[in-house]
Amino acid sequence: MSDVPKPASPDLEAISRNAAALAEGFGRMSASYLAPLDSKPNGRASGGQSDEMGEMTRTLTKVAETWMSDPQRAMQAQAQLGQAFMSLWTSTLTRMQGNAAEPAIPTDPKDKRFADPEWSSNPVFDFIKQSYLITARWAEGLVENAEGIDAHTRHKAEFYLRQLLAAYSPSNFVMTNPELLRHTLAENGENLVRGLKMLEEDIQAGGGELRVRQTDVTAFTFGVDVAVTPGEVVYRNDLMELIQYAPKTETVLKRPFLIVPPWINKFYILDLNPAKSLIGWMVSQGLTVFVISWVNPDERHREKDFESYMREGIEAAIDQIGIATGETEVSAAGYCVGGTLLAVTMAAQAATGNTRIKSTTFLTTQVDFTHAGDLKVFADEEQIQAIEERMKERGYLDGSRMASAFNMLRPSDLIWSYVVNNYVKGKAPLPFDLLYWNADSTRMPEANHSFYLRNCYLNNNLAKGKMVLGNVKLDLKKVKVPIFNLATREDHIAPALSVFEGSSKFGGKVDYVLAGSGHIAGVVNPPGKKAKYGFRTGGPAKGRFEDWLAAATEHEGSWWPYWFSWLEAQAPERVPARVPGEGALPSLGPAPGTYVRMKC
Repeated sequence: MSDVPKPASPDLEAISRNAAALAEGFGRMSASYLAPLDSKPNGRASGGQSDEMGEMTRTLTKVAETWMSDPQRAMQAQAQLGQAFMSLWTSTLTRMQGNAAEPAIPTDPKDKRFADPEWSSNPVFDFIKQSYLITARWAEGLVENAEGIDAHTRHKAEFYLRQLLAAYSPSNFVMTNPELLRHTLAENGENLVRGLKMLEEDIQAGGGELRVRQTDVTAFTFGVDVAVTPGEVVYRNDLMELIQYAPKTETVLKRPFLIVPPWINKFYILDLNPAKSLIGWMVSQGLTVFVISWVNPDERHREKDFESYMREGIEAAIDQIGIATGETEVSAAGYCVGGTLLAVTMAAQAATGNTRIKSTTFLTTQVDFTHAGDLKVFADEEQIQAIEERMKERGYLDGSRMASAFNMLRPSDLIWSYVVNNYVKGKAPLPFDLLYWNADSTRMPEANHSFYLRNCYLNNNLAKGKMVLGNVKLDLKKVKVPIFNLATREDHIAPALSVFEGSSKFGGKVDYVLAGSGHIAGVVNPPGKKAKYGFRTGGPAKGRFEDWLAAATEHEGSWWPYWFSWLEAQAPERVPARVPGEGALPSLGPAPGTYVRMKC
């Protein structure tokens, strides 16, 4: 329930003043939106949201055409909707007469949009809510039962319909949301004036496209609030900086450890603050930790492809770790697409007899993209060609495009809840380190991103043994080192089923572990009282995922200690702790370095 008090009576003078401010604000906002178009040929913005809207329209039109081609089925579907609304009318009239009545459609108690009690207690708002839910369920049924469309088109239609349903929810609008209406009346519309100012600022920040703020991006400083673990940059090239972290123990495992983060995000998701830092915890257990911090690429990196990221990234890092520590072997971990790149590197090394990586940890990583989830919506030939055309303009894909795609995976939570909070309630979002990281997007080089989309999402070449890199055909079955393969139960980016299926592609022993929560919270889940989620173990990832899950053993607490026991058992020998910058590689500056500070 909202904490906004009901106003005794409206302040007409304040309402009039705020209405004038709104009108003025709309003018400024429109100018901010249209300004970038004036600099484009023919007044057209390049790529971006217009491409997505066009694809949405084409996809949903295909679904509509399948129903219109069979008038009898279309009439039956229309009749079902009419019957549902007739039931709603009957229920509403009964309630308005002072009698109890069952709702025509139940409301999911987990749906935060309709948590305010007045959505149920007030017959008018209850009618609005149920009308929306009835229409949403009916539309979902149309997509689910459409005949004559292929699986990919149906998947796209389901995805785009979710975007529309999230956008048109009555919870997003003042006049159809009881909480927002009370809030606006209590403030005499001043909330809308504040919200419009933030909307104007966010359009300007997005260069003419709305970039919804999710946190206060001015509240964090590298090395103070985020990316806080002490260390030194000990190597730098065009693609990455290599960070070595300062030890916290007198002895460390002899075999050093390399972390390969995704290149589509910055590495410090694993080092947000001392309480949540996986990197800091690894160091505290006695690991010599090295982390790749990828450059935020621009036009100069246009030709940097997947092989470049392998050679100048992972392999260069292993070379430098050898110089710094004197060790020829490493253990490695890859997170998300960083794990995919690591798997590709291991397959390439296996094909050429390179044996420097002795064990691997994959964190929510896909190597088989058959069940890759909703991001596959964007991976068909037509859309990839459109992305490639867009990248040719500047040599890279803007980071905001990928950030928008991730937000679209959970539109009600990651888009519209902030739209309502910021632009309708007029409240600035609170500082939150995770969302600061999420907003700190990175660009992607044209050559690298195109190779990744085509060889992984579109053609699944890595899993099929058809990927070629450096004139070498890659076969994951040749990778026989021990693998710890972590999935998370509610992952929308690397679904648990997808990670499970990928486990069978390797030639050695794979320890598949399923943590709770999602892509980030399931990974960044520190031990002790702060451990919010448990994890499951169940032996080799074979057979059906459902059967593995049913037989798995559930454990309370963080997966981190279980993982470290797995890692330490492979190479338990310890040596005196290594201090970064005091070996053969001098310090180039303190962690987190310079590349992480590069903004889009």
